[in-house]
Amino acid sequence: MILVTGGAGYIGSHTALSLLQNDEDVIIVDDFSNSDKRVLENLEKLTHKKIQFSELDCCDEQALEQVFIKHTISACIHFAGYKAVGESSKIPLEYYNNNITSTLIILKLLKKYNAKRFIFSSSATVYGSPETSPINETFPLSVTNPYGRSKLMVEDILRDIIAAEPDWSIGLLRYFNPIGAHESGLIGERPNGIPNNVMPYISMVGAGKLPCLPVFGNDYDTHDGTGVRDYIHVMDLAEGHVAMLAKISKEVGLSTYNLGTGQGYSVLDLVTQFEKVTGQKINYEIMPRRQGDIATCYADPQKALKELGWKTTRNLQTMIEDTWRFEQDSQGKSR
Repeated sequence: MILVTGGAGYIGSHTALSLLQNDEDVIIVDDFSNSDKRVLENLEKLTHKKIQFSELDCCDEQALEQVFIKHTISACIHFAGYKAVGESSKIPLEYYNNNITSTLIILKLLKKYNAKRFIFSSSATVYGSPETSPINETFPLSVTNPYGRSKLMVEDILRDIIAAEPDWSIGLLRYFNPIGAHESGLIGERPNGIPNNVMPYISMVGAGKLPCLPVFGNDYDTHDGTGVRDYIHVMDLAEGHVAMLAKISKEVGLSTYNLGTGQGYSVLDLVTQFEKVTGQKINYEIMPRRQGDIATCYADPQKALKELGWKTTRNLQTMIEDTWRFEQDSQGKSR
């Protein structure tokens, strides 16, 4: 059985769906700090399966161990981390405590119950402010914010573990910028409160739920001055985890992959494309740069194609169409 921590959240729920559709047995744990219980109902609608679930905080070792006692866990995909770059610079202690402590507890339990297979949600932020793009897995690692530092710290922990205990099977997946939603409109990105990520923010402005999109910085060295990122459809990202699980189920060692499209778009590119696809006008306001943000970041995804047989198949138009469908179908309710 695959343990999916943070499995009611944005990326976790879409990955749980892909796993279930690939006939994997899954148990989700989540504390709903940035997700909603109705996600589980919608996963059941999509899969026609009863979702196995436990509500808990992964920093609570005693509670999490009960999952290992009750179920035969064979691997863990770990999504239960705080994830907002800007917020991490304001509350770094909370980010370090949650993102690192939860991982240490999970690894301790995987070892105790002889289930040494682990996929970690890392991030392109571990590349810091790269001198060039596209970015491949051999680029130097550095960070510009506490969120990225928490990811890099965990990567270092995992590299130390594999050096000491080479019978572990570990996948490090460095995500670029997930957007979009499942094509059904039943699950997507619906954070609690004001969104930290750009696409749900644009979507909520388009729906009239928020008045204006803040654009942080228009003086970067990019084609329009706004930050350029590699936006990847969340279902492509989910399918990358299924491919990674297949690899760690057969091989020991540690493998690292970028999950991205290899294409960069600016914030204003997103705004323009969203207006074109949906017909909704997006009001935006230029704001000062955020601490820790960088100008340009997009992936070289060739290693994942070569070794995992994985590549993205959904373009930016599809990402926006699926985002907007989810926004409309959710009718203002958390999903």
